[in-house]
Amino acid sequence: MKYISTRDNSKEYSFEDVFIKGLADDGGLFIPKQVKKYSTAELESLRGLSYQELAKKIIHPFIGDFMSKSELSDIVDKSYSVFRKNNAVALIKVGDVNLLELFHGPTLAFKDIAMQLLGNFYEYYLKKNNRNINVIVATSGDTGAAAIDAIKGKKNMNIFVLHPHNKVSLVQRKLMSTVKEKNVFNIAIEGNFDDCQNLVKSMFADKEFSKSINMSGVNSINWARIIAQSVYYFYTYFQIKDDRPINFSVPTGNFGDVYAGYLSKKMGLPINKLIVATNQNDILHRAISRGKYEAETVLETNSPSMDIQIASNFERLIYDLNDFDDRETQKVMNGIKEEGKYIIPENKMKKIDRNFLSASINENEVLDIIKEVHTMHNIVLDPHSAIGFGALKKVNIEGNNIVLATAHPCKFPEAIDKSIGIKPDLPDELKYVMNEKENYDIISNNLSKTQQYIKEKI
Repeated sequence: MKYISTRDNSKEYSFEDVFIKGLADDGGLFIPKQVKKYSTAELESLRGLSYQELAKKIIHPFIGDFMSKSELSDIVDKSYSVFRKNNAVALIKVGDVNLLELFHGPTLAFKDIAMQLLGNFYEYYLKKNNRNINVIVATSGDTGAAAIDAIKGKKNMNIFVLHPHNKVSLVQRKLMSTVKEKNVFNIAIEGNFDDCQNLVKSMFADKEFSKSINMSGVNSINWARIIAQSVYYFYTYFQIKDDRPINFSVPTGNFGDVYAGYLSKKMGLPINKLIVATNQNDILHRAISRGKYEAETVLETNSPSMDIQIASNFERLIYDLNDFDDRETQKVMNGIKEEGKYIIPENKMKKIDRNFLSASINENEVLDIIKEVHTMHNIVLDPHSAIGFGALKKVNIEGNNIVLATAHPCKFPEAIDKSIGIKPDLPDELKYVMNEKENYDIISNNLSKTQQYIKEKI
């Protein structure tokens, strides 16, 4: 499978290029030149597979000759052996809703599902090519911990994680800052997540710097994460036993997780609607419902992983909306950079309406949803999963409705305590992090200072 950039589709890239680069040199995002579309018969041939076996089938066409089928098989098995569920995820009933629990990995968030795979992909690539690499990643809370767990202690690579200082939960920070391996560096940036993300993008754009340190990135723009996340949409579809339309409600800030669902639909999975569930930082809801992709001030909420105003993965959808026109996409993205907005034309909104619905849930609604679900079903939702639940209720759609539960409630004890007077415990194997010494450095929101820090640590 060959890849192109959303901003220049004249050049072709291999999966290896796409995986290591993360972001195209022209600033665009990588996408496949063509996507494999499964027929009904091909889909049915995948029914009944374990999560691991399904992952091998779905992922292999995307990676081509990056590794053999047997090597991929070994890596998938190794990646998901560290999960607390045999099939990595769990689908449970909560009233008439299906809740897809994606938080059974080592850092209690859906990010583990892709990140464990990426960590092992890196290890395979570096050993095969005798190279060193420095992974730099921005996090709003969960990506950083998942990336650190996947990369800590691995040879020939360092990881630098930028998180917004005092704007992630204590548990989220502890899962990052208590890791002792010498190839892990935590940086608290005095700013918000968008500031962290802009610093990482600027470092990628600085060709001299990025090449000098062999820089790579694992943020949600990395295509390998998208394909890894698409697997659980397929797996869930095969768990549903009746013929009603299937809808997924996806808590999302950066549009990566819901884009994985969109990719699955493009591959032939019969998904009816993807519900984009946002908190009060609702740029995606405004874009999907009203055609106004317009950045506003980032608000701090009780769902910090979604405190984002610029959703990086939305560019991939913009490329589709513009009929795969790279020049038009470049023009739109330049406009967003210069003016902070994109008003989506009416004819393009019709394309959005065919695939997506959206809703925004405010902080008080989040607490009410957590309380209601706990009272009625004795299930504790984390704030992000509660947003998925609330968005589903707001759009009021018929069918087999699946809410993605993206994080374990113990990662957000303050919000849970405020809602239902309970502080959920971490799993026994992770309780120790609350008493461990933390190690992170605070840096101002400054590109040259951040780059200097990274150079000194390398």
